Amino acid sequence: MSGGSGTRLWPLSRAALPKQLHALVTDMTMVQETVRRVSGAGEGFDFETPIVVLNERQHDLARAQLEALGTAPSHYVVEPFGRNTAPVAAVAAELVRRVHGEEALILLLPADHHIRDVPGFRQAVGVGAGLAGQGHVVTFGIQPDSPETGYGYIQRGEALEGGYTVAKFTEKPDLERARAFLADGGYYWNAGIFLFGAGRLQAEMRAHCSDVLDACTAAVQRAEVSGSKILLDPEPFEACPSISFDYAVMERTDKAVVVPADVGWSDVGAWSALWSIADKDADGNAVRGDVELVGTRNSYVLSSGQKVGVIGVEDLVVVTTEDAVLVTRRDTCQDVKTIVERLKAEGRGDLL
Repeated sequence: MSGGSGTRLWPLSRAALPKQLHALVTDMTMVQETVRRVSGAGEGFDFETPIVVLNERQHDLARAQLEALGTAPSHYVVEPFGRNTAPVAAVAAELVRRVHGEEALILLLPADHHIRDVPGFRQAVGVGAGLAGQGHVVTFGIQPDSPETGYGYIQRGEALEGGYTVAKFTEKPDLERARAFLADGGYYWNAGIFLFGAGRLQAEMRAHCSDVLDACTAAVQRAEVSGSKILLDPEPFEACPSISFDYAVMERTDKAVVVPADVGWSDVGAWSALWSIADKDADGNAVRGDVELVGTRNSYVLSSGQKVGVIGVEDLVVVTTEDAVLVTRRDTCQDVKTIVERLKAEGRGDLL
């Protein structure tokens, strides 16, 4: 899933050049990292050639990046409009069912996550594949190490082989509840990564969100196909509700299970998250680009070109691009979305 715009990483991440098309953690862009992560043989299974779902503005650059990687997806599915993650799952299920049959398993991955322990991740996918092959809809739970309020939480239920039933989903709790979840020990962060059979997913959607399934199936059936590019038909897709996979399926199905995956996961959802996973100097600073620091501690500084000097500060994020500069404390990085909302209200599409 590579269609998002990553607004919390403004001003670097924009609608036409979102975070997944940037190299933010390694020398590879995040979509390249994601495709590389699921290429070749796994633990007792093989990954098929991936399918990438994105929008028209991102298509050419994403294709160029993945061709440079040498792992070309089998298809690029172009959405005419953004409709959240449940429609992506529905489109994927219909495409995979047509090519590989109803029993084929689909691993639904955001293209903008970082996973440090790739072998551990592939091992967790192997466990999930066993459960998905039994008819479960699998999600992957990250062991929390802090009372994070920016993530959804999964409460585990009864033990299964390699995982647990899902007792409850909680979306972005307040700090008090997040602390209670951490102390309880029976909760995981929701990584937003899912694994399911194509036929199982369609059956669950038929039961719980048939409007999403019907619209997306029609959009695939009437799609314009040119080589590996599949342009979904806009008329049925526009009629599709915009809804997340969590709300549409996971919170309604009785087939949900969670597989623990302590794999060094980050959704890279804010500049503070990038600071957390980055290599740092002796003063706790992480820098990318042409940066000079003096008397600075525990800060993240990124320059997209010009020389940036930072003097005598702590716990800051400084990001510069050709046309914008962001300066914020690390603990207020989530408020970057407020700047983006104001720019939208001002009609500043040139900065979005």
